[in-house]
Amino acid sequence: MGRIVVTGAAGFIGSHLCDALLARGNQVVAVDNLSTGRAQNIASLESNEAFTFVRADVVDTLPVDGPVDGVLHFASAASPPEYLAIPLETLDVGSIGTRRALDLALRHNARFLVASTSEVYGDPLEHPQAESYCGNVDTTGVRAVYDEAKRFAETVTMTYHRVHGLSTAIVRIFNTYGPRLAPADGRVVSNFLVQAIEGKPLTIYGDGTQTRSFCYVDDEVAGILALFDSDVVEPVNIGNPVELSMVDLAKLVLEVTESSSELAFEELPAGDPTRRRPDITRARSLLGWEPKVALRDGLARTHDWYIEERSRGLT
Repeated sequence: MGRIVVTGAAGFIGSHLCDALLARGNQVVAVDNLSTGRAQNIASLESNEAFTFVRADVVDTLPVDGPVDGVLHFASAASPPEYLAIPLETLDVGSIGTRRALDLALRHNARFLVASTSEVYGDPLEHPQAESYCGNVDTTGVRAVYDEAKRFAETVTMTYHRVHGLSTAIVRIFNTYGPRLAPADGRVVSNFLVQAIEGKPLTIYGDGTQTRSFCYVDDEVAGILALFDSDVVEPVNIGNPVELSMVDLAKLVLEVTESSSELAFEELPAGDPTRRRPDITRARSLLGWEPKVALRDGLARTHDWYIEERSRGLT
């Protein structure tokens, strides 16, 4: 099945990718500097002979010895508080880090997949967003350090494909949630769940009419691996096309958690998109993929995971 390098392997999605790759028989070389990743996300894999962990910052070095059959580049801060706290590092990992990961794949003639994001669409004027849409982006706003890092990563990936003939793929990830999403990390699902568990008001920014679409992590990983296993080069949206407002999400979280928390409204952060929903026609037609886990079920699973983490003294 091959030996696969996963950068950002201790992160939320990266760690689930490691699990899925090992489960299907791949060897995995996990690379992470643990700046935003959590060692506990991959701790259970350390005893697996097919798993190797390399602590390294891909901006500085990517010290992987031996054969490489594929590279999944997921290194990057992903939540707004994280990437706003390290803006220059976020730009570096999207540019220098992506070049290093591409060079590793090129040396081994390995399949390369880069994790991009729905943020490349900015505050979209097209709805839902198809991969052909070039976006409505703010290159100078505070969130641009993440958005533009990912846009550059897409550009340099396609350039390696055109110049070197490297087999590449670009996955545009929409809002993903599930176990290992760090509690209250600044993304709305984790924030709402933790606030509901603690009996605190659920913080809604703006008037709550802005929308998102949420994909459970198991579905997201299945879509990413379907793309990785294909020969598709063009970007592919992997996300759940079911859209709902932040107020409706908050109400659903309250139902799932049986919490009596109230809703608290605060000012909308600068640059926060008002609408976000993927067009997954390309994923359906080229990969035969679509999400399976309903939001209520996924929220219940994530809630149970948070409760278990708390019972173990982990937060």
